[in-house]
Amino acid sequence: MFTKLGLTSFGGPIAHLSYFQAELVERRRWVDQETYADLVALCQFLPGPASSQVAMAIGIERAGLLGGLAAWVGFTLPSALALTLFALGLGTFATQGDAGWIHGLKVVAVPIVGLAIHGMAEKLCPDRRRATIAVAAALIAMVFEAALAQVGIILGAGLVGWALYRDEPRSAVHDAPAPLSPWQGVVAWVVFFALLLGLPLLSAAIRHPGVDVFERFYRVGALVFGGGHVVLPLLEREVVDPGWTTSDRFLAGYGAAQAVPGPLFSFAAYLGFILDTTPTRWAGAALALVAIFLPSYLLVVGALPFWSRLRGSPACQAALRGTNASVVGLLLAAFYDPVWRVAIHSRADFGLALGAFLALAVWKLPPWLVVMLTAFASALVPKP
Repeated sequence: MFTKLGLTSFGGPIAHLSYFQAELVERRRWVDQETYADLVALCQFLPGPASSQVAMAIGIERAGLLGGLAAWVGFTLPSALALTLFALGLGTFATQGDAGWIHGLKVVAVPIVGLAIHGMAEKLCPDRRRATIAVAAALIAMVFEAALAQVGIILGAGLVGWALYRDEPRSAVHDAPAPLSPWQGVVAWVVFFALLLGLPLLSAAIRHPGVDVFERFYRVGALVFGGGHVVLPLLEREVVDPGWTTSDRFLAGYGAAQAVPGPLFSFAAYLGFILDTTPTRWAGAALALVAIFLPSYLLVVGALPFWSRLRGSPACQAALRGTNASVVGLLLAAFYDPVWRVAIHSRADFGLALGAFLALAVWKLPPWLVVMLTAFASALVPKP
């Protein structure tokens, strides 16, 4: 299932969450809407790629630790392989960032994200108070664009939700056992911090290129908030400044990363392949890819056992009413910038988006088919 999503989820992390909702919540019903929103809110708190962490969390909910690992592999491998193959030298593909079909991938994200937000708002903002929280969260997010501001918005919405809904009756919670035990969560947190604090010391002590590569990519994955586009300047500093690659090669890979589905963190595989240090090529790609995603996996494993217990308490449920509404608001802000602003530049773009909306909402065509048709149609539209 996650391999299919990894092959078809274009449009960045906000669009990824929309694809997850359509496929895993509405169609397959692997998790209910409230649980999904709770997981999205949890992953917004954690550093790392939020959409990949939601995939890991759903995998763990379904099949434990191996399920989380399988979800990550399925969702990440297609884009990682595509970028690694590009690193082998597939022409000037990445320099064609303004190609019509690539722009079509951005356009189709508009109706996908819009429909997902509408569906979430109907269930998570059913009254005036929660709708107001959502709109306020969107407005604040558009004014304060720093990634850490999202954490503050969710915390603030949780306090407002607790104040407004603390006297409401407790909602029924699915009584399935927690997917992980508390000791597994504690071990994950210990390993996370041990690697974060210990790898720099180990790298300085033994001065091995492989350890240095792993330490740099792990540190970036552990400390970045805001997802793929935020991680790119940090990665550039870590690999270009030491002379491991050139700025031109870095930017060429960044261009290619815009044209592939799946998480933008998969860009690490491209960088690991082209690094002018050891290990390089396939070993370097695998090392960099594992290093940048490992913190996300450990953080999700560490948080889930306690999250499952917290969300059942009346106080936490009241707070979650506010945080879930704020998630809708954050998605609404992201719908405007970057989804809409990056994609819709002309009447032709707006027409393509309307056609994709019709295909998805009225004709009920599968998202992967709508993505392909929109990309093809965009390639045929003459540039202004």
